Amino acid sequence: MAAFFRVGILGFGGGPSSIPLVHQETVKKYQWMNEEEFADALAIANTMPGPIATKMAGYIGYRVTGIVGCLAALLATVGPTAIAIIFLLQLLQEFKDIPWVQFMSLSVVPVVGVMLAVMTWDFAKKSGESLGWVKGLILIFLALLLMEVLNLHPAILILMLIVYVFLPKRRS
Repeated sequence: MAAFFRVGILGFGGGPSSIPLVHQETVKKYQWMNEEEFADALAIANTMPGPIATKMAGYIGYRVTGIVGCLAALLATVGPTAIAIIFLLQLLQEFKDIPWVQFMSLSVVPVVGVMLAVMTWDFAKKSGESLGWVKGLILIFLALLLMEVLNLHPAILILMLIVYVFLPKRRS
């Protein structure tokens, strides 16, 4: 789908910045949906986890031509970024011995560390507000214990939590 390829290639700045591009392609150019349907799709996509651009592409692609459209739209949205990353990583690998490239690579590490710390704090705050601080801190501590002391893989921990959430609750 050329529409989503254009969004993938021109949508610089992350998913939210690509929403106007998706709107332009799907509502105005190809008229696959009207304004109200687009707003509904956007609202639903915002409630789900994950990148907004891929959720919108998958839904709209599915709506237009079914499973094949969904897969094509997802590939067209993610493909340009994946190709660019592969190219840039190859370029970085080629010039990794140049001192300024080494400095640039090492400079990214603390920035990513701070971003992860901010994200962790936001998650902890949201957990405290939704579960209560005691239960939230207990779950954080247990997760830390399971992953760091018992070397449990994070994916297994996430799967365990998903199963726990969907287990039927006993009424007392």
